Amino acid sequence: MKFKNFLIIFVAIIALGAGLLSHRLTAQTQTTTDSTKLPDITLPDLTGTERKLSEWQGKIVILNFWATWCSPCRKEIPEFIKLQTEFEEKGLQFVGIAVEELEPVKEYSKSVGINYPTLIGQVSGINLSIPLGNMISTVPFTVIFDQQGNIVHRQLGELSREKILEVITPLFEKK
Repeated sequence: MKFKNFLIIFVAIIALGAGLLSHRLTAQTQTTTDSTKLPDITLPDLTGTERKLSEWQGKIVILNFWATWCSPCRKEIPEFIKLQTEFEEKGLQFVGIAVEELEPVKEYSKSVGINYPTLIGQVSGINLSIPLGNMISTVPFTVIFDQQGNIVHRQLGELSREKILEVITPLFEKK
């Protein structure tokens, strides 16, 4: 009897945790007008050159935290490559922050033809995403900033082309 009661309580706690996580994930993927600005951090790119995020100020910046071992990350990157090509002249700039070591990122980037800056945040790179809203420290995590550097959308998990277009299209008109 004690085991049965324990099992019921255990299942209830798991269900409560799943519900809270689901609520947090839903809240994290909503479009927002938060005044948080594009952070002025510096990280090395694939060649070892130090790059500041502020160099893309004035553009619509899509900042994507990812890893080569993350299958949802690998799934969304080809669409990011296409969107970068399509909208670069309109002021769209993807920036990837890889949360792992340089070599696997370099190999993967070359194999899929990533056409936007990829910065190496290594394992501590995920810590950079937490103040931006990545409360569960996961990848992929993407933040979209308007031309003034304000966060307009946060996305835990995979980000679709449709959602990106929904968020960025009004920003092109706002310029």
